[in-house]
Amino acid sequence: MIPLQLTLKNFLSYRDAILDFRGLHTACICGPNGAGKSSLLEAITWVIWGQSRAESEDDIIHAGAKDVRVDFIFQNNQQTHRIIRTRHRGQSSSLEFQIETAGGFRSLTEKGVRATQQLILYHLKLDYDTFINSAYLRQGRADEFMLRRPSERKQILADLLKLDQYETLAEQAKDLSRQFKGQAEQLEQSLQTIKQQLEQRDEILEQQTRLKTTLQQLQQAQEIDQKQLQQLQAVVHQRSTWQQQLTFVRQQEQNLSQDCDRLTQDIAATEAQQRQLATLLSQEEAIKSGYSQYINLQQQEEIFTAKFQAYQEAQQQKQQLQQQLTQQINELNLKIRDTQAQLAALRPQEQEIQDALSRSGEVSAALEQLHLARKRLVELDHLQLEVSPLLQRHTSLQTELDRAQARLSARLEELYSSEKQLNAQIAVTPELRQTVLQVGAEIGQLEKKRVYQQRVQEKGLERRHFQERLQENQRRYEKQLAELTQKMEMLQVQNAVCPLCDRPLDEAHSHHVIQKTATEHQGVQEQFWLVREQLTVCERELQVLRHEYAQLSQELSPYEKLLEQRGQLEARLEATDEVYDRLYELSEEKEQLERSLHAGAYAVDLQAQLQQIEVQLQQLNYSEQTHALARSEVDRWRWAEIKQAKLEDALKRRRQIEDKKPQLQAQLDALQGSLHELQTTSELKQQLDALEEHMAQIGYNLAEHNALRASVRQAQSWQLRYQEVVSAQQQYPQVCQRLQALMQTRQARRTEQEGITAQIESIVKQIEQYPDATPELQALELGMQQRRRQLDEHLSGQGRLQQQLTQLESLQTQYEEEHKQCQELQRQYRVHQELAIAFGKNGIQALMIENILPQLEAQANHILARLTGNQLHIQFVTQRAGRRASKKTTKLIDTLDILIADANGTRPYETYSGGEAFRINFSIRLALARLLAQRAGTSLQMLIVDEGFGTQDAEGCDRLIAAINAISSDFSCILTVTHMPQFKEAFQTRIEVRKSEQGSQLSLSI
Repeated sequence: MIPLQLTLKNFLSYRDAILDFRGLHTACICGPNGAGKSSLLEAITWVIWGQSRAESEDDIIHAGAKDVRVDFIFQNNQQTHRIIRTRHRGQSSSLEFQIETAGGFRSLTEKGVRATQQLILYHLKLDYDTFINSAYLRQGRADEFMLRRPSERKQILADLLKLDQYETLAEQAKDLSRQFKGQAEQLEQSLQTIKQQLEQRDEILEQQTRLKTTLQQLQQAQEIDQKQLQQLQAVVHQRSTWQQQLTFVRQQEQNLSQDCDRLTQDIAATEAQQRQLATLLSQEEAIKSGYSQYINLQQQEEIFTAKFQAYQEAQQQKQQLQQQLTQQINELNLKIRDTQAQLAALRPQEQEIQDALSRSGEVSAALEQLHLARKRLVELDHLQLEVSPLLQRHTSLQTELDRAQARLSARLEELYSSEKQLNAQIAVTPELRQTVLQVGAEIGQLEKKRVYQQRVQEKGLERRHFQERLQENQRRYEKQLAELTQKMEMLQVQNAVCPLCDRPLDEAHSHHVIQKTATEHQGVQEQFWLVREQLTVCERELQVLRHEYAQLSQELSPYEKLLEQRGQLEARLEATDEVYDRLYELSEEKEQLERSLHAGAYAVDLQAQLQQIEVQLQQLNYSEQTHALARSEVDRWRWAEIKQAKLEDALKRRRQIEDKKPQLQAQLDALQGSLHELQTTSELKQQLDALEEHMAQIGYNLAEHNALRASVRQAQSWQLRYQEVVSAQQQYPQVCQRLQALMQTRQARRTEQEGITAQIESIVKQIEQYPDATPELQALELGMQQRRRQLDEHLSGQGRLQQQLTQLESLQTQYEEEHKQCQELQRQYRVHQELAIAFGKNGIQALMIENILPQLEAQANHILARLTGNQLHIQFVTQRAGRRASKKTTKLIDTLDILIADANGTRPYETYSGGEAFRINFSIRLALARLLAQRAGTSLQMLIVDEGFGTQDAEGCDRLIAAINAISSDFSCILTVTHMPQFKEAFQTRIEVRKSEQGSQLSLSI
């Protein structure tokens, strides 16, 4: 992927920016911290993969903006592509993917963002994780292999190569093998149970013959009782019918009696209402007279109301005019007081100006002293310009000497601390060995319990599946029992019909169908109770297994901690073998550092340069104290300039005051004249006088109006009584008609009640002809129920035996099928167990790392040879000799050691200088980047370097620049990111980033 153009709109700190990469080969992205350098790289990752450092996608939108858009054009595999990603705040993103043709860009966008993203990955052959681990060299990743322990380097390489997918496959294979093993063991237990059940067939056949004889005897006795029961039921049914009719007629009699009582109450209420209306109609003349008097009073009150409204309007107009007049008078008074205050303020200003002008001679003398002091200061400033570079160089050299001494002292302290730690590690080695043995014994005991716990779990799963099958059978039998019970109830009803052909059944056929249904019901019921017994036994077994599993889980709780503890202890023991060699090396280095610090034999060149600069400073004879005194002398006489400016300002202000005083006095006289005219002869004053005369002509009296209102309220009751009289004239004829109708209805109800009483006496005589046979019927039904229960029990037993025979036949077939299935499960268990080993760390993963390491070593040595002129060589070692198992054998340990060789032989990484170590780290990191790109199916054409240049000194920056220039021919575009001014000068092409009020801005310097 080669970038061509990046266009940003409202992305992070950018408002609108365009960066053209065409013609750029090696460029530096520079600018101060927070300017937006990293935002350019975030924009590339967001537009391609939709990922950035922001927690949510709305966070990438510029503050105050509603949407964001990034447009990225790049070249990949000799084709030019374009990606446009946009997002509105609070909404989903949109993605556009295009390819350049002769007629412009053509869209390749799929339906949906996810499908388009997959198409982009297909063309790039590079996902986000591979990009940030290959083309993007992030800070702190170059020396990752060197800083980790040898045992951890394989894991780092596996993470970069994404070998965790094989670990997932291994776990899946383990899970499947455990499942197949558990299922096979469950089938073996099930086969053993089936074999035991098949041995009970002969005993079941003998029980079935005995039950058949007993059932025939019980059924004959039941038929005799059934005939007697039908006769008694007919008698009881006829008596019940007459009793129901008697109850219905008595209810009718009670309803008629209640209607008569209600009609009597309604007649009494209607007669009272008739009397009340007659009394009101007798007072008609007096009420009409009072109502006429009320109408006259109401007309007089309306006249007074009209006068009151006119008076109120005139009063409001008067108040408005009075407010306007008062407001204008107040405004004129305010202007008069303001003008008088301005005239009074001019007098103290004139006095102040006169006092300032009286000190003009003193200020002139001070100005002459100021000019002399400034002349002396200019001479000292020129001398300082010559001395400053020397002082800066002197300070820099002294700082470097102090740093060199501090580094040596810090290294010496570090060696003392390391030596102390190594001695402490050697002292605790015997104790570590003993602890490892104890932890290993505890782990062995817990592993045995884990195996037993797994067996308990598998047995519990088998019992749970068996319980679910029993529950399903129980629900099926319950449904069959309900259907058979309903069928028997239908058949026992008189005139029953055939459930198949819907024709009436005679007595013989009815008996046959009932007996057949009862037999089927008994068989299903026996199967139902058998399933219930099996469910109870299964539940007890599950409770025992749950308790045992919980107890084992509690005992196995420290297992993981013990494994972790054993791993840590073994790692510490492995490291002890290297402690002795390391301790000897530290001792030699410590003695050398002590001699250098005591004799001062370090940084000899810097000490010589420092002495030469001190001689030059003595010859110039510059004193910072004299320079400071000259500055203070200038500051002491600088007040004269300020005083001179104040004198000139005072003269200007005096002229302005002399011009302003006559104007203010004329303005004051005009305002006082306007005020007198407003109070005497203005238009507002005339309007107020006219309104007062109009109010006097209206002649409104509030006391008379209130008295008239009281009279109207007292006479208002005549209006209500007049309305009552009118309503009574309409209601009186209706009430008389209703009273007559109620009396006729009551007489009809009483006649009907007498006929119902005679009908009740006739029904009572009919009931006395049928005796009560209920006790005899209940006794017969009780005996039949007892015999039916016996039949049900025997039928249930017969059905249970038949079901057991049928089940034994099914079990025989099931036994043969499960035997074949158990053999297949055992085969699958062995297959997946082998796959788990193959996908594990010691299988395919180890083989892939072994195959990749030679490529990584060759790539790293190729790059390192170009950086060092074939002076250094890297070798990866995957196995080394460990502790001797015996005198004749040596144990090999899996590791990932990195050996570095130069012209003097192989040495540890720590003994190389900073520049050499950096070149080694950079070579390994770049080789890893190329290897990851090749595995992704693409070529590494773009490189972004962000290795923390601020942590490097000047020499380290030079080494980094040399390394980048050495590999520049292998890439189409190299971008480096830094905020250091001295680093950016090493690149001819610079992309400078700065921050402004309009957001981050870009500028390209070539």
